[in-house]
This record gives sequence, structure tokens and C-alpha cells, in this order.
Amino acid sequence: MPLRLLKFGFSKTYPEPRMFRSPDRLKSSYDAVIIGGGGHGLAAAYYLSRDHGMNNIAVLERGYIGSGNTGRNTTIIRSNYLTPEGVKFYDQSVQLWQDLSVDFDLNLFYSTRGHFTLAHTDASVRTMRWRAEVNKHYGIDSELVAPEDVKAACPEMDLNCGGHTPVLGALYHAPGSIARHDAVAWGYGRGADQRGVEIHQQTEVVGIQVEADRVTGVATSRGQIATPRVLCAVAGFTPRLLQMVNLPSPIYVHPLQAMVSEPMKPWLDPIIVSGSLHVYVSQTARGELVMGASLDPYELHASRSTLEFAEGLSAQMLELFPFLSHVKIVRQWAGMADMTPDFAPIMGKTPIAGFYLDAGWGTWGFKATPVCGKTMAYTVANDKNHELIQDFSLDRFKRYELVGEKGAASVGH
Repeated sequence: MPLRLLKFGFSKTYPEPRMFRSPDRLKSSYDAVIIGGGGHGLAAAYYLSRDHGMNNIAVLERGYIGSGNTGRNTTIIRSNYLTPEGVKFYDQSVQLWQDLSVDFDLNLFYSTRGHFTLAHTDASVRTMRWRAEVNKHYGIDSELVAPEDVKAACPEMDLNCGGHTPVLGALYHAPGSIARHDAVAWGYGRGADQRGVEIHQQTEVVGIQVEADRVTGVATSRGQIATPRVLCAVAGFTPRLLQMVNLPSPIYVHPLQAMVSEPMKPWLDPIIVSGSLHVYVSQTARGELVMGASLDPYELHASRSTLEFAEGLSAQMLELFPFLSHVKIVRQWAGMADMTPDFAPIMGKTPIAGFYLDAGWGTWGFKATPVCGKTMAYTVANDKNHELIQDFSLDRFKRYELVGEKGAASVGH
């Protein structure tokens, strides 16, 4: 064990600074309140304080930092989406991801792996070709590759999939990456805290005050706050918060489960996704396989995991990798996926002045964390939607101008 770690462990004064402060009490007013202490909420606070000079901000989290979907995802980062709006948006996020470790002075374990989206049918091959062409048009590194290219990158895969759904090709996205999700929350939290932002954990929002269609304050489990700006970034809890300001919600919530294996020697370098088998998998720096599947088929506002999921995903994994039959699953978990009808997010201003929304991320919110923080910080500071999020506004459902991103979801939903 390193001597420095021993000294730290036996020290009574803990010379290392805490990641961020824990304020004793809420102030009576703030320039802005951010509801949700996950990656998106903390990133918005970070960029508001760093880029726009707004420091009198409170981040309110009903649990602990990163306890929601930020700590419950499978950490895949990519920009190979289908629509022009999605491609441009996620490409900006990938670019921001590449500098975050330096920005935070914190190792996020950001690792570029390459991302294969497998095609098992002729229709899937056509969709992958379509996505590749859209990506190339906007300068994104994506291409349709043959089964032999998949085999070369991942020799352990059974391309025949037990004879049930053979691999006919794949969309290869070279910038596909993974990162450590909790470190992302800590990095944004520490950066915001250092600039004066207050992060209040174990603080639940129980009401939002609106007067003449304008936000005036927030009621919490620890007291009342006056504020002219509220950003809601609470993922699966969004419908409940929208009820507080009397706004209809197009969001429906489904559980999304994942699981992780025991550690193994490194063998899986790329990220593998199969929409037909409802599987996505990557291997961490510690050797664990992080695996996910599609949404549970029922609507439920809970993060409960099930044996049925573990059995089903294990069977699908063995279609691709039969040699894993002896590997043990060590834990599983679930998050609440806030889905929209067009599989695209809801971002920006709302009919309530001073109330801003960052929601509807479903199964793709983690990868968008940096660009969400940047664009929502701009929107809150200027009371004007950032140009990258114009097409993701809440009123698109009223105008019937949907984005239509379902074809680029990682797995079938």
C-alpha cells in the first residue's frame, strides 16, 4: 500500500480537501436554482459560474450527488445519431468530453474504444448505411463495415449468433468512448463549488411558486427560496416537477436496467451494440463487463431491478459471446428513463418565464452531459435558447414538429 495512502488513512485532520462543501443552510434567495444534482444539473451550474459569472446558485438534490441516472448508466459516449439536429448536438458533446479531465484536473478514465452497432437484418443494414451517410455529411467519423471487420476488431464474437440472427454488417463509429460516470459528477460538482455555487444534498423540492406565469421561488424540505430562475434537470422525476408549474408532460417513464460482471482480463476493446438482440456491452478498466438492454416494457416510476432482466440479457449475451457461460454477474441496477415520443430531448425555455427544462433523455443522457451543461447555462443566463437546442424545445409537440431520433437509439425500445 502506498505510504501516502497510509498517512491519509491514519490522519485525524484529513489534509486532503473535500470534493465539495456541504452548506449548513439554504439562503433566502438565489439568482438561480437548479433542481437535480446529477451530471446535467451540475454541468449547468459549472458553466453558469465559469462562463457567465453567475455564482449565487443553489443546486438541490433530493438524494446524494449522482444518485440518479448519472450513477446508473452504462457510460457510453458517441455522436453517430440519425437526424441532423442530433448529429450536430452530440458531436459538440464528444469534443467537450475530450478535454474534461484536463478541465477538471481529475481523471475521468475517458477511453476511446470505437463503437460497433451490429446489423442482423437487411433492413438494419439499410438503416446503418443511412446513418453513416448522415454522419459523414456533418463530418462525423462513421462508416458501414462488413462482418469481417467486426470479427477483426472482436475475434471472440460469434458472428453467427447461434444461427438465429447472424451479423450482416455494422455501423462503426471510431470516436465511441466510455468514461467513469461518478467522476464526471464529482468533477462538475467540485468545479462549481470552487466558483461559489452551493450544492445542497438531501434537499427535496416540494413546490415551485409561480405568479403571473413567472417563477418566483422554490419550496424545499429545508425551507423556502426566492429565485427568478429555475432549471429542472431531474430525468424520471420530470413529470412530477412539471405538475408543480401546471405544465403538461409528453414524457413517459420506463425502468432501464443494467448489470456488471466479475472482473476479467482485458479482451473487449470496442463497444458492442446490437439492436436486434437488445444488448450493449463494454469492458471497464477494471475488467468488468458493463451490460445493458432495452427498456422494460411497462411504465413504472421506480428503480427496481429484476431477475427476469438478468436472465434475458445473459441469454442474449451468450448469443454473441458463448465463451462467457462461466462468468458470474456481481450486481445489477435500474434507472428511470424519461422517454419522449420522438426519442429526442426537451431543452430550453418553457411557457413559464424563468422556468427552464432539461429532460427527456431516455437512454442517451450521459453522453450529452457536457453539451447540455454548456447550452443550458447559456439559455438560463441569457433567457434565450442556445442555437444547438432550438429544435429540442417543449413546444415542438404542440407544433407537431418532432425530431424523430428513434432510428439511432442504442437498442430497440
